[in-house]
Amino acid sequence: MSRIDESKDFIPVRIAILTVSDTRSLAEDRSGDTLVQRLEADGHILADRKIIRDERAEIAAQLRAWCADPGIDVVISTGGTGLTGRDVTVEAHRDVYEKEIDAFGTVFTILSMEKIGTSAVQSRATGGVANGTYLFALPGSTGACKDAWDGILGKQFDYRHRPCNFVEIMPRLDEHLRRK
Repeated sequence: MSRIDESKDFIPVRIAILTVSDTRSLAEDRSGDTLVQRLEADGHILADRKIIRDERAEIAAQLRAWCADPGIDVVISTGGTGLTGRDVTVEAHRDVYEKEIDAFGTVFTILSMEKIGTSAVQSRATGGVANGTYLFALPGSTGACKDAWDGILGKQFDYRHRPCNFVEIMPRLDEHLRRK
């Protein structure tokens, strides 16, 4: 069963938050605020934060820029994961991924089902890796951001989490880029 190994030291992770919205400003970004509050309360570092329009090419460009930044370990986006025509965040993420973390969407859906029932099928939360950086796309609701952080990401970004966690494999995420 999962647990925290108190004999290990906590290692803070540098996380960038991207809110995808055609209408929100930083002052109105409750979902972004929720993620920032949670990551900082858990001891992680807010590496950057932006709001960007729901435009696939712009989202992918920002993800790529952050993946190229050695000061960013993780990018979490919020918004644009639904089913409407303007919801293109998932497609932008998949344009950038080298590997998709398939189980992230599945586990997120299971958590969502406990809170919102079958409405969880309308979310397309996703996760992946590119250029040694973790990328996650969450729905734009504060509840979804809380559920994703509290139920999955907060644990996986704690190096002390057992039996395994995302932090311990971070140094190996880009090993294929270093091969000769």
